[in-house]
Amino acid sequence: MRDTRESRLLLVLLIAIAFALITVDIRGGEQSPLDGVRHAAASAFGPVEKGVAAAVDPVGEAVAAVRDSGDRSSRIAELERENTALKQRLGSDDRNRGRLRELDAMLKTAGRGQYGIKGAQVIAIGAAQGFSWTVTIDIGANDGVRRDMTVLNGDGLVGRVTTVGPGTATVLLASDPKFTVGTRMEKTGEIGFANGQGDSSLRVELLNGKATVRKGDRLVTFGSSRDKPFVAGVPVGEVTHVEPAGGGLTRTLLVRPFVGFSKLDLVGVVVEAPHEDPRDTVLPPKPEAPKPAPTMTVTVTPSPSAKPQD
Repeated sequence: MRDTRESRLLLVLLIAIAFALITVDIRGGEQSPLDGVRHAAASAFGPVEKGVAAAVDPVGEAVAAVRDSGDRSSRIAELERENTALKQRLGSDDRNRGRLRELDAMLKTAGRGQYGIKGAQVIAIGAAQGFSWTVTIDIGANDGVRRDMTVLNGDGLVGRVTTVGPGTATVLLASDPKFTVGTRMEKTGEIGFANGQGDSSLRVELLNGKATVRKGDRLVTFGSSRDKPFVAGVPVGEVTHVEPAGGGLTRTLLVRPFVGFSKLDLVGVVVEAPHEDPRDTVLPPKPEAPKPAPTMTVTVTPSPSAKPQD
């Protein structure tokens, strides 16, 4: 196209339309008028993203072995059998060993919380059908995935499903500024709400403005009505900063999420919630504080001086 006045005006118009659509989509959230477009795009682009990921990923079939974590009554034993099979299929190269550790951690998290999960791979960052902090995973409606299901990995809460296509789904990450999840403090049970901030921290507002909170305290998900969009007990993060109590009705915390959102690979969609709230049981044990080295004490006893001879 020649650089004419008309072409420049057309370019400016297209940019203005794009920003307008982004603004409408962000402000509309789940009720966005573009929601139908997102669903259509998921159906259109999902198979392409899934096909490209399968072509470049030699261990895709192995990950598919953990699509379903088994019946609740025998889940842990089933997870152990699947884990053994995966170890044999994934091989021994460095990348696959790292992915195997991710699978190990995710299966153990599901077992501790008694979550029924379907394993998935992240195949795209930033979904084609939206403008949020999202990832696309390689399972969808054909695999039993539905909107507003919890997504986790071996470290903790990843996000929730927002859009579902036949073979892929979009996950809104907990780091997204529009993301909100109810939380519960470990041990004390204090309840609050965590919001993404688009960076490495979550901002949590505790409902009790006089709550006693310390750096290093941990949080899990509180759970939602009928377990959607969040099941209870999923690890969220660790307190890094407590703002001074100013006599307000709430208490503000900054929380470092357990999940590294910039390096997501294998995740699990919770398709079956636990019968009982696991509370703090899914959190890993805290490392023991190092014991102080024993102090050596040397006692010197002076010997009696010799008596002078006569």
